[in-house]
Parts: sequence; C-alpha cells; structure tokens
Amino acid sequence: MPLFSVRPGRFELDGKPFRILAGAIHYFRVPREYWSDRLIKLKACGFNTVETYVAWNAHMPDENSFITDGMLDIGAFLDTAAELGLYAIVRPGPYICSEWEFGGLPWWLLKEDMSLRCMDKAFIRRVDEYLDRLLPILVPRQLSRGGNILLMQVENEYGSYGDDRDYLEYLRDAYQKRGISIPLFTSDGDCDWMLTGGTLPGTLATVNFGSDPEKRFEALDRFQSTGPKMCSEYWNGWFDHWGENHHARDPKDSAEHFARLLRTGASVSVYMFHGGTNFGFMNGANCPAPGNYQPTVNSYDDDALLNECGDITPKYSLFQKALKPYAAANDTPLPAPIPRKAYGKVELNEWADLIDNAPALGRSHALAAPKPMEKLDQGCGFILYSAFVRGPREENTLHIQDLHDRAHVFADGRFVGTMYRNDEKSDIRIRVPEKGLYLSILVENMGRVNYGPYLSDPKGITQGVRLGQQFLYGWEVFTLPMDDLSKLRFQSGPKSFDGRPVLLRGTFDAGDNPCDCFVSLPGFRKGVIFINGKPLSRHWHIGPQRTAYLPAPFMRPGLNELAVLELDGFEKAEAVLTDEMDIG
Repeated sequence: MPLFSVRPGRFELDGKPFRILAGAIHYFRVPREYWSDRLIKLKACGFNTVETYVAWNAHMPDENSFITDGMLDIGAFLDTAAELGLYAIVRPGPYICSEWEFGGLPWWLLKEDMSLRCMDKAFIRRVDEYLDRLLPILVPRQLSRGGNILLMQVENEYGSYGDDRDYLEYLRDAYQKRGISIPLFTSDGDCDWMLTGGTLPGTLATVNFGSDPEKRFEALDRFQSTGPKMCSEYWNGWFDHWGENHHARDPKDSAEHFARLLRTGASVSVYMFHGGTNFGFMNGANCPAPGNYQPTVNSYDDDALLNECGDITPKYSLFQKALKPYAAANDTPLPAPIPRKAYGKVELNEWADLIDNAPALGRSHALAAPKPMEKLDQGCGFILYSAFVRGPREENTLHIQDLHDRAHVFADGRFVGTMYRNDEKSDIRIRVPEKGLYLSILVENMGRVNYGPYLSDPKGITQGVRLGQQFLYGWEVFTLPMDDLSKLRFQSGPKSFDGRPVLLRGTFDAGDNPCDCFVSLPGFRKGVIFINGKPLSRHWHIGPQRTAYLPAPFMRPGLNELAVLELDGFEKAEAVLTDEMDIG
C-alpha cells in the first residue's frame, strides 16, 4: 500500500517528496448528483487532493441516529474522489466552524449541562459515541488501507477557542485507538495565542490565512521549525451575513497571494474551491459580542473558484495558471454544463395561517415558564409561546430576556411588534384590559453561533418574559421544527398580509427532466422557502442574498410544490423561478 509520511521539511509519498495541492468541497453542501461535476473541475484545475469537513450534526440530527445516505454518504464522496485519482483530507471535528449551524456540533448537546470542546465528561461521552459511528467509515479509506485519505485533522482552529491540551491529546488518541494510522494535524490562525492553544506536540501544525504567506509562515516557524509548511485554509474569498454587503475579493489579488504561497514550497488547501449551500436551516452565525449577533446567509458561495451552483468563475483560470508549474500533467476534460431553466412565475394561490396551524405542525408543552427549544427536544425552526395575561394592567413594556433570535409578538392574535436579540431595548408596550388578553410570541431560530466565545447558543426564550418588572407564568408552547408541511391545512384563494405569519403555496411543472433554477421573491420581506414540503432556504429582503439555489435533484419530474413562509409582509403572492443567481 502507498505510504504517506511527514518528514523534516516535506511530505513524502512512497519515499518521494510530495506536495499537497488541495481544494475544499463539503459533501454536505452539494447535492450528491453533482459531486462528480465538482470533483472533476477540481482535478482539471490542477489540484491533487480534495479536503472536506464532516458535519456531526448533519449525520446525527438526534442522539440515536447516524445518517449516511444521500448527500451525507461521506464514504461515497471519498470513493468518488478516489475513482478520479484524487487524494483526500478529512476534518472530522467534532467541531468544524465552517459557518455551519453550531459549528457542526449537534443541537441536542444543549439539552445537557456540559461545557463544550474540553474534557468535560458529558461532552467527551458524546464525542466518543460520534467517533464510534464515523471512524469505521474512514478507517478503511485511509491511504495505508488502500483508500485515498492522506491526512486527518484533530479538532479545528482550537486555539481561537480554548487551551485544553488534554482535550486535544484525548482526540488524537481516540482517533488512533480506533484505527487511524495516517498523519494527524492541527490548524489555527497565525497568532501566537492561537498557535499556543491549538497546537499539539508531536502533531503536524498548520496555519490558516488569506494573504502574505511569507509573514504567516514565520509565525508557524516559531512553533514548528522542522515540519513541512502547510496552509490548511487559504481564504480566497469570504462568507456573507444577512444585512451586510456581499464579499467579493479581486480575483487577481487572490491569485497573486496564492502564487506567492506556492513559491514558498508549502502545501496548501484552498478554502473554498466550491462552497455550495447551507440548505434549510443549517446556516451558522457569528457573535463576537453580546448584542452583535450576525446570522450567515444560506448561500455559501464564498466567492470561490466555482460559484454556488458550480459554475467556473474568473478565479478558476487564474488559480489554474498559478498551479500549472507545480501540478502533475493534467488533461482532464471539463464536464458538460449542468442545465438551468427559468420556469417563470409561480402563483402562490393557497395559504395557511402559521399560528392557527401550530397544533398540526408541532408538539404542545404546558410549562410554568418558557424554556428554550433544546429543553423541549427541538433543533431548528420556530417555537410559539402563548400565555393568558390577567388584567387589568397599565400599559407597560414587554421584555423577553435573552431572546434567541427574533420574535413576533401578538396580543389577542393581533400583531404588535418584533424583537431581535440585537435590539438595545424593547419598544413593545402592552396594556391589559380587565378581561385579560392572550399573549403569543413566535420565535425564529436564525442559526446557532458557529465560532467564538458565545458558541453555546440555545434558541427561543431562554430567561423568561416580563411585563414591566413582573415575570409572566403559565405558558403553552408549540415546538415548530418546520421540517414537514404535510399536515398543514391550506385554503384556496387570494390572501393579503394582515401581520400574522402565513404560508403561501403554489405548484410548477418542472417537466420530465428538472433543471437547476433560483427562487426569487420580489416584494417579500422575510421568512423561509420550502420545496415539496422541505425547507430550502431562508429569505430576507435586507440581502445581500436575493435568490435561493434550487438544484434539479431537489425537484421531481412534473408538478412540484413551492411554499413560502412570510413573517413580515408581501406585496403579491407570487414567486419567480429564474436561471440567474443573485447573491448580492
């Protein structure tokens, strides 16, 4: 079997110097039917290796399951790469960041009282359960066993979070005792504090950056003077948050710094070669400080070499040119373009009130005080809190303590305002008549924090509800994961927005051979898009993302159902299926 090893100053493959030229593609962000297309383009560009994270939370949406089919068949993804002659780097976490929901950690960890990413016994027990399921898929696919995996990462950018070396050592040993024999590595930023916290003696250290490679490698040299130099994430682009401008890096600037990196002789993984999409509710969020919550959009285009739907961008040819002096001779032909089609307008001529349908969509819980989603066995979607407030009460300010993330408030079914976790103060005031009123609060989980010190991010109402100084008790709570719309009771006919969240539904004919397209919602403000009853993407008029990618594999021949949950208002109940992407 081929032998890959780490030697002073270089990698070796079967005793000969070898340079890793990798590009990142995350299998869980790309329809399985398109893996070959993306991987062939990777090879044709001059790369010899594909790098991927493993999303623990995608594989284990609950404590007892481990899903490995469809887009989550990581074994098939690695096998497809091997068939194309590509090596692989696997980064199994357990934490991955990746602008992905909760950094890849499963939401159900928050059901328990534990500290994350350290030697907390409860956390380690869950990590062991994950590795027991994952590693039997990876072990036989190591290069040393006849597969194509060259390297495996220990945790991910750990130095930017913690300094528990016992935890890193435990993970290293956990991989090895389960049969991992290929070299392991750590990856961190080039700051001393990150490298101090994240590196592990005897384990290859790598750095992540997007410019000035000579300077960045100087920092690595202070921690690892003899090992081969590697940038395990060369940031050629960047991701977007809702409400910000779309990030776009000049292709020439990105390629120039990449060429400089190659001239140092270092190995590299380009992050991202192809970003793909945070389908459904799987976008993450940043939160550098309380009151500064920054949810990520669904598109993970990342201004990469291939765009969100797999098209070659101007960066592709520039990186291909930079790689040519260092890459093996390559005559890989590019695959035929994946067809796209503008299906046109879709009339959304059926509607269903979300709050009225809460009993059909979710489970009911009777509680003294509100609890977050996780404590009620819910991962994603929305949660509805309702309570009868006795009167009379003077007009007073409504407070939702530690709201995560955005709430719509209703008094006797009438919309009275929204709250967001970034708001400095509440501007919703309520007067309770003598007969009392029913208070309802619909909270949207907009994505758990995926990076930084506020990683533990339970969703919903986490600290209680007050009217003035007085806490309100006696709640009925409906968990609304919104992962299946089949039980909704739709009505036919026109519908105007009255302040209450509403689902609008229509159908379109995709023909015998569905084609890729993009969902555009002119005149809509905020909510979620569903295709055939499953969540596809969030939408929000503040941008930058204006279209949601709808891949052909998500459709069926003939009629398809398109539904839109609208929270904030719409002008016309009509969607547009276009063949043009607009991510700002």
